[in-house]
Amino acid sequence: MAENKRLYGSIVALVTPFDQNGELDLSALDKLIEFHMNNGTSAILLAGTTGEGPNITDDELGTILLRARSRAGEEFTLIAGSGTNSTSTTLKRTIIAQESGADFALIVGPYYNKPTQEGFYQHFKAISEGVDIPIIIYNVPGRTGSNIKPETVARLAEEPGIVAIKEASGDLEQIKEVLSIMPSEKVVLSGDDALTLPIIAMGGTGVISVVANEAPRETADMVQFAANGKIEEAGRLHDKLSPLMEVNFIESNPIPVKYALSKMGLISEVYRLPMVQLEEKNKKKIDEILLSIGIVNEND
Repeated sequence: MAENKRLYGSIVALVTPFDQNGELDLSALDKLIEFHMNNGTSAILLAGTTGEGPNITDDELGTILLRARSRAGEEFTLIAGSGTNSTSTTLKRTIIAQESGADFALIVGPYYNKPTQEGFYQHFKAISEGVDIPIIIYNVPGRTGSNIKPETVARLAEEPGIVAIKEASGDLEQIKEVLSIMPSEKVVLSGDDALTLPIIAMGGTGVISVVANEAPRETADMVQFAANGKIEEAGRLHDKLSPLMEVNFIESNPIPVKYALSKMGLISEVYRLPMVQLEEKNKKKIDEILLSIGIVNEND
């Protein structure tokens, strides 16, 4: 399905809405997808970290993707977060993603296990050879406990089934090196809202974004301005969104962003353990920022 689809622009790392019983809220998912399709989002990542992917069952992953595909249509780009810290389990979930309508699979570096660089290479190689769906590497050492180094990315970039990397190491020198070694037909995406502009300036094509959940139009415009070399316009939008980017991590993601979306009337503030509701003192901080940016008004 991904043959004619590109990874670029503002790709939202969508939350997974749950109802008051903790079950999937598919009507809220429909609302979120429509919200993004109407506000410039280029693609939707489902069941990633922000989507509480580790707490989504195999059956639910298929349900979410099939529902999103039916709602978004065949032309819109959908990405599935199907990575785990087990190669066999990741392969199983990636096959589910492939069969349920995803165009790409985002595979996180195995967490907790702390593989060697050879272990990373063999893990991603096994996944890419075991499925037909194109693979996006996800490097996020702050969550996984280990870093996929540029030389390993260079080896993996030779695999035809591996088409991109989401870089969230926070290390601009490393990201610059990754950009320099990636073949021209393969893609580097920012995995950190705050670093999107410098990464695009160095050659990245977009961002897999948390803040796009709350501000899809502004995020899409910011990335588009940056891609077109309109740095001043991009910078203004970045400055506007910067307080929201920061407060989205005042507690573990996706706790703050799900609270914000509940204030916007898009979802219920429901999580699955070990995620819990936002502390009251932090709710007030988010309320103030949503109001100051104009995402909500006094009556909300």
